[in-house]
Amino acid sequence: MPDAVLFDLDGTLADTAPDLGGALNQLLRERGRPALPLEQLRPHVSSGARGLIGAGFGLTPADPGYPALQQRFLNIYQDALCIGTRLFDGIDRHLDALDAEGISWGIVTNKSQRFAIPLIEQLGLRQRSACVVCGDSARRAKPHGYPLQLAGAVLGVATEACIYVGDDERDVISGRAVGMLTVVAAWGYLGNGAGPQHWGADRIAAVPEEILGGQPATR
Repeated sequence: MPDAVLFDLDGTLADTAPDLGGALNQLLRERGRPALPLEQLRPHVSSGARGLIGAGFGLTPADPGYPALQQRFLNIYQDALCIGTRLFDGIDRHLDALDAEGISWGIVTNKSQRFAIPLIEQLGLRQRSACVVCGDSARRAKPHGYPLQLAGAVLGVATEACIYVGDDERDVISGRAVGMLTVVAAWGYLGNGAGPQHWGADRIAAVPEEILGGQPATR
């Protein structure tokens, strides 16, 4: 059994696609464009504003119009952080099971503190989690290993004794960089590139109950 289990937030603990997708669709309507189906946007949610603005407007952060769209998107989202967002099925039971086993758990997300902390509070996880590391908590965000190193230090456990669970390839890269066992949350968004069997994770969990004993991943 691990000493601690760390979780990504968007697409792993919580289905934030309804509110993030809703923010993008409001922005699209403001710019005279049609809204997009949530299922079309879902694979881009783990990439945050960059992924969603790219999906909706075809722009990257290097494009001249991107900064203004990003700022407006973030302002819209901040006003509706937890309207449709919910914990994924089985997550609450899994967290209860970790608590019952005396296994510490925490959250490591690339979401900035401005959004992550209030959202985690509204989801009822702030007081339960042993640590929360956000995208602006460490020197560099994922896929660098710094956020997971910081989480291990806060928990007082070796990174090699931790599991990191995420739904994006950068979660696997970040976890492997610091020697954590990495588990892909197959119920999450998973991006729109190569499938998770190609990410180099140790396990793929189809449901939260499989996190501590899911199927080995194909490397």
